[in-house]
Amino acid sequence: MLFTDRVDAGQRLAEALRHLREADPVVLGLPRGGVPVAFQVARALGAPLDVIVVRKLGVPYHRELGFGAIGEGGVRIISDDIVRRGHVSEKDIASVERAEAAELTRQAERFRADRPRIDIKGRTVIVVDDGIATGATAAAACEVVRAQGAARVVLAAPVAPPDAITWLATEADEVVCLSTPRAFSAVGEWYRDFSQTADEEVVTLLARSAADPPGEAESEEVAVDAGGAVLAGELALPDGAAAVVMFAHGSGSSRHSPRNRAVATALNRAGLGTLLFDLLTESEADDRANVFGIEVLARRLADATQWLRTRTSVPIGYFGASTGAAAALWAASGTGPEVGAVVSRGGRPDLAGPRLPGVRAPTLLIVGGRDTTVLDLNRQARSALRCECRLEVVPGATHLFEEPGALDEVSVLARDWFTMHLTPQEP
Repeated sequence: MLFTDRVDAGQRLAEALRHLREADPVVLGLPRGGVPVAFQVARALGAPLDVIVVRKLGVPYHRELGFGAIGEGGVRIISDDIVRRGHVSEKDIASVERAEAAELTRQAERFRADRPRIDIKGRTVIVVDDGIATGATAAAACEVVRAQGAARVVLAAPVAPPDAITWLATEADEVVCLSTPRAFSAVGEWYRDFSQTADEEVVTLLARSAADPPGEAESEEVAVDAGGAVLAGELALPDGAAAVVMFAHGSGSSRHSPRNRAVATALNRAGLGTLLFDLLTESEADDRANVFGIEVLARRLADATQWLRTRTSVPIGYFGASTGAAAALWAASGTGPEVGAVVSRGGRPDLAGPRLPGVRAPTLLIVGGRDTTVLDLNRQARSALRCECRLEVVPGATHLFEEPGALDEVSVLARDWFTMHLTPQEP
């Protein structure tokens, strides 16, 4: 597995760590190269980010052989066995420890500035590096974190040799590694760009994380004017949001749908705004026939888009579920408001029928692999669309994506599609 750079590695590693999101973890990056990777993991998991400053204590005549490690908070770990076998004197121990303690203090002050170290006592802690070679530093970090009171220690890295992972599995409660190639000589050979991480970059990333902690964006209840119909909604616009996504759900439960809210949270964490609102009033939703009134739903969505335009000028995308996906595509096919991208989750795009060829917005269709009937209908719709279009099948997922990890995959696919098509891309 080849990684583009540390940002790419961090984003991919974050996907493999999503099962820990509900554990309310703390993410610690090993400086320097591990911090850019850890930054991406922390953002994706909605977790606080800090550094884990560890200094290995090396045998004076064989620095690669560690006889212990020290960490912040006065943590000191000494291997009596290596001290004895390496004939390391008390004087040597004191000399090495004094030098490494000074460097530890310098690094901690430099990286963290005036911010206090995050208290990890009783927490799940994810220790992240950009890659593992011998595993000595990673093992020392795990020991230090455990000594600082962590309840559970997870070690995560994009790449490492198999033997190092086998050993580290005895040092951490869980090890997550994306690639363990047998032909391993150096971490850098598994990156296209493995340029050195400067101290300044570490300082900047930690400051960004502290100043803009991830989590759910603050939202406000709004009354959406959709061509005379007043629809209840919830608008979240993170500071500096580059785009906003409107959620269209055919059953009228867009605002309260736990699945839609989970996707919206993922979009907010990526810096995108969201508008969760009901296309139908409560009384209208009681009549099941209204759920299939695609033209009416599409007209309301278009009118609601015009209303949103009075609140923000950033690009707008649609996220549609069930018959709401058909309404989103219908609205995106007309001459009304400009739409930058459309995502359908388990939707019925086929119900937009003859309007499909007129859709101009890039469209992503997401369907569960076990939702066979809807999958066939989406394949038919994809054939009718003339815009940029992709069909993504989530293996093993049913219509509501209730299987473990299925909705997380939907969130990632939607986030990446909207980010690609709604936000400015660097050349």
